[in-house]
Amino acid sequence: MHNSLRGFVAAVLLSYGLLSSPVWAGEVSVAVAADFATPMERIAPLFQKESGHTLKVTPGASGKLYAQIRKGAAFDVFLASDEEMPKQLMLDGFAVGGSRFVYATGRLVLWSDQPCVVDEKASVLNKGNFSTLAIANPRYSPYGVAAKETLTKLTMWNSIQEKLSKGESVTETYQLAASEKADLAFIALSQVMRDGKVTSGSWWIAPPEMHKPIRQSAVLLSGAKDKLAAKEFLEFLKSENARAVMRGFGYEVQ
Repeated sequence: MHNSLRGFVAAVLLSYGLLSSPVWAGEVSVAVAADFATPMERIAPLFQKESGHTLKVTPGASGKLYAQIRKGAAFDVFLASDEEMPKQLMLDGFAVGGSRFVYATGRLVLWSDQPCVVDEKASVLNKGNFSTLAIANPRYSPYGVAAKETLTKLTMWNSIQEKLSKGESVTETYQLAASEKADLAFIALSQVMRDGKVTSGSWWIAPPEMHKPIRQSAVLLSGAKDKLAAKEFLEFLKSENARAVMRGFGYEVQ
């Protein structure tokens, strides 16, 4: 049964009170930027409860997911951590024109697993009393790009090279600091914030003027198997229920 016909049948039956849930349960395969993986753990069951559809979530560095999509990976939706990759996918026919939107703006944070290491001015960077600073690889991660821009603004990018350790994603970067293989890490605020509070360690949230805005965009992919269910998920991302989750993880949303 075509999606349009299924939707019509569902609407008719619901109008007569013959159904309390959708006629069919779809599955949406979502490629998710690593920084948004944990928020998705909360958003997914909310969407499933409301829609009856399920989500299959594949987290990873945005750049690597982007490359997989271009090679034909079977994803329906891409939640990137920037604007440019979804834009390019639309231009090249891998994503549906006009489907892209910014679902959240991410925040960059300098974080240490240990208390009292990072203060409100990030003085530890100037003092230099640390061995290793981890950042996500700017080649794959917009958070890595933001970290590089911040260090450049602080006139430290060139001088700090010997102390840098690069993770392939913000997940790997966080793990370096959490396991104390790195003294400090520039990561996504969403990785250490829950319900509006940073849960451990010490931190400095980079001011917005230190780097370009991390405008995280969602897009419907051209090869989506169930476009109707995928569109429902994208609409759900704009709902207040989803946005409330994002705010709790430190994202800025409209």
